[in-house]
Amino acid sequence: MESLKAQEGGEEQVKCVWVHGPIIVGAGPSGLAVAACLSHHGVPYVILERTNCITSLWQHRTYDRLKLHLPKHFCELPLIPFPLHFPKYPSKNQFISYLNSYASRFNIRPRFNQSVQTAQFDPCSQLWVVKTNGFQYISPWLVVATGENAEPVVPSISGMDKFRGPIVHTSVYKSGSDYKNQRVLVIGCGNSGMEVSLDLCRHNANPYMVARNTVHVLPMEMFGFSTFGIAMALLKWLPIKLVDKLVLAAARLMLGDTARYGVRRPKTGPIELKLVTGKTPVLDVGQVAQIRSGNIKVMEGVKEITRNGAKFMDGQEKEFSAIILATGYKSNVPTWLKSCESFTKDGMPKTPFPMGWKGENGLYTVGFTRRGLLGTASDAVKIAKDIADQWMTVKDRSYCNSHIIFLKST
Repeated sequence: MESLKAQEGGEEQVKCVWVHGPIIVGAGPSGLAVAACLSHHGVPYVILERTNCITSLWQHRTYDRLKLHLPKHFCELPLIPFPLHFPKYPSKNQFISYLNSYASRFNIRPRFNQSVQTAQFDPCSQLWVVKTNGFQYISPWLVVATGENAEPVVPSISGMDKFRGPIVHTSVYKSGSDYKNQRVLVIGCGNSGMEVSLDLCRHNANPYMVARNTVHVLPMEMFGFSTFGIAMALLKWLPIKLVDKLVLAAARLMLGDTARYGVRRPKTGPIELKLVTGKTPVLDVGQVAQIRSGNIKVMEGVKEITRNGAKFMDGQEKEFSAIILATGYKSNVPTWLKSCESFTKDGMPKTPFPMGWKGENGLYTVGFTRRGLLGTASDAVKIAKDIADQWMTVKDRSYCNSHIIFLKST
């Protein structure tokens, strides 16, 4: 890609870039999926990535034992399936390998180390202006592909600054081998909290898991089939509340009453809760057995962090060597997308699935469906087709002879 530096009065100006095609922000699975689908339609694009690699969340912010929680056919990106020799539930490294191959197959070359500072629609020119460190990109279309999990959520708990041991988010946790023979407090009981607790057990640590909120725990498989797959199949024929009753009956039969061990279920069923709120049920890969045996101890909410440990809502106080925050992630869209009515203050599209992929003035969103990679793939196909239909009407303009034209900043 050709570069142009404009200087005036001895000072280097911001380089302006006209993009004939959409600007995609984010080179995770969502951004890659849209880029591939655009390539399939012959539409050029620029993809901006704040880090130095694709899928940085998967490469740098996931623990070693992570596997896909759903069968691979539910996690494929458009146009290319997983390799046949991959297992039913690919590992973290296998998934990263798939994404690298995917990017290579479609010749997806993001502009790395381009952290978006602001993105704003200019009503006068009817164009999007995206400013990064050193560049200003201009296009009729903007695809927000930073997703639901852009930034770790770090809660503010009284006394955190007093604790003498390490406090880390699961985004930097790699393996329980670092905590062998230590008593560790895991705050959070979602999939990350449960799996980290299990990983700690398997490395001879002593995890205490905080289950302040209710959560559904389901078997990963029922009768040899994916629980999620069974639920999706049943939804084609039965109402969602009946599907939830059947899933919960099977879960109770296989896992027992989790409330007996301190893990209380929500009143709303797991599938309905997922589709309405995005809250994902925990899929059991061995955690429940460890909870039943007492190897993972379930605690109520934390009242206060102390110098040596924590005080709990039920009055107990215990000492810990380390604290791990399994408190999830959040969207970062509100920090850079300006004056946009399409997103909530929490950085999620205001229009619910399945129509949330398209906003106003050439704005698109992908990776915000709360339906994982399946939702990402569906939206990527729709976005690419919609942009391609528009792009065909302007492709004969004079500036279409090159992918990008560099303009001097004013």
